[in-house]
Amino acid sequence: MAIPAPSDTEEGKKAPLKEMYAIFLHLRDELNFDIDTLYSLMADQENFRVSRATLYNTIILLINARLVIKHQFGNSSQYEKSYNRDTHHHQICTQCGKVTEFQNEELQHAIENTKLSRFNLTHYSLYMYGLCSKCDRANKRKKKNNNHKKEK
Repeated sequence: MAIPAPSDTEEGKKAPLKEMYAIFLHLRDELNFDIDTLYSLMADQENFRVSRATLYNTIILLINARLVIKHQFGNSSQYEKSYNRDTHHHQICTQCGKVTEFQNEELQHAIENTKLSRFNLTHYSLYMYGLCSKCDRANKRKKKNNNHKKEK
């Protein structure tokens, strides 16, 4: 999806168009992001200063335009672009909060082919909660170390 550059003469929008355009450019490559990450990315990598309030206001506009989807992963809100995306699912680590995306055609077909009573499925989201491999390994090491201490 091509994103047209804003002109300097367009006024009257809640979020300035240049800020909105810059945010769009960052969304091209990001998967899931939160406002603080986007704020830091824009400030550090692009030297583009914009207030957090402008980011929140712009995200609301992008959600209302159905260009961005808001996800609630545990205690954090994260966003992702909703255009030009393949169906995917999310894995959320309950220990560190890491969110990863994955695709599984068998799972997708099972969900899409499920007969629902008086309901026409248009789209869906799937969140799977558990431990990422890094946290799982750390927990096993910690448990093993605790067991060794008890034996001594």
